[in-house]
Amino acid sequence: MLSKHSHFVVPLCHDKQTSLLNIPTTVSPSSTAVVYDQHGPPDIVTRFTEIPPVEINENDVCVRMLAAPVNPADINRIEGVYPVRPPVPGTGGWEGVGEVHAVGSTVKVLSPGDWVIHSAYLPGTWQTYVVEDQSLWYKIDKSTPIEYAATVSVNPLSALRMMEDFVALKPGDTIVQNGATSIVGQCVIQLARDRGIHSINIIRDKPESDEVKEKLIKLGADKVFTESELEVKCVKNLLDDIPEPLLGLNCIGGNAATMVIKFLKQGGTMVTYGGMSKKPITISTTSFIFKDISLKGYWLQEKNLDKAQYRCSIDYLLALARAGRLKYEMEMVPFKDFHTALERAMGKHGSRRKQVLKF
Repeated sequence: MLSKHSHFVVPLCHDKQTSLLNIPTTVSPSSTAVVYDQHGPPDIVTRFTEIPPVEINENDVCVRMLAAPVNPADINRIEGVYPVRPPVPGTGGWEGVGEVHAVGSTVKVLSPGDWVIHSAYLPGTWQTYVVEDQSLWYKIDKSTPIEYAATVSVNPLSALRMMEDFVALKPGDTIVQNGATSIVGQCVIQLARDRGIHSINIIRDKPESDEVKEKLIKLGADKVFTESELEVKCVKNLLDDIPEPLLGLNCIGGNAATMVIKFLKQGGTMVTYGGMSKKPITISTTSFIFKDISLKGYWLQEKNLDKAQYRCSIDYLLALARAGRLKYEMEMVPFKDFHTALERAMGKHGSRRKQVLKF
């Protein structure tokens, strides 16, 4: 659906008396959208469709989408395997940036031409126009590179909040993470560097591991290890003069999670925000009893950040992006080539860059 509103038909004015009662109401342009009628393989169940104009009520803002990413969670929602299953039929996409096209009569804080992102996680960003209440849009600086504006509110925000909400880190402290090549992982490295915090990073064994290590070190990583390099009796001997980590981040599970736990210092905390390996986390009794390790979970959608915290976090991250201090690899793809971007995001063409639809 284009918005929460149903299709609106403007009444015809037949005479002077009825024309006073039936003043034409502002409506959005028609929209091109990527929709799905049932859960299933995204490359099979998604299709383009045209959605007719909808009414713009007095508190509404009509936004022309500029860019929106294809996130793994977007794919999982269409597949029907995500913990939250939006009803079908549905419109894809949960993140993106747009330009205000029109506003309702009572809207004062936003104007046509402003750039906005959702201040809440709403479905339906894979379409050319979105109409929602003004309270659900947040204005951002238009000098922000469009690809970072489109992608700031999921991966970078998750990285920042996990670094701030579980352990009180200070300059000189250390974090350890697996999945270091992911967008979240790259953001963690750069945010840590910016704050004087050491980062230990674990990557998978691949032929190009040396090249990956070099890239992560250029981003600011202190140490980068492949999983095979950590198959040693005492990983702490690899730290040199870097303090043991207080915080660990896990998005893989299985053995990769165990490696994060092995690095943690007494009383450390591991936060799990993904399970890419689809394998369970195993922790030794010793780690619980004698090291007092804490295990936590993180899901941004259920974090319920208040508006002030959300806006402060987004502004901070976008300021870093504008200054060139927060970078990650993306690929801009025309909206008309959505299915190509989708296949790349699903790993069918070997691309590792985040796919961002450009409208």
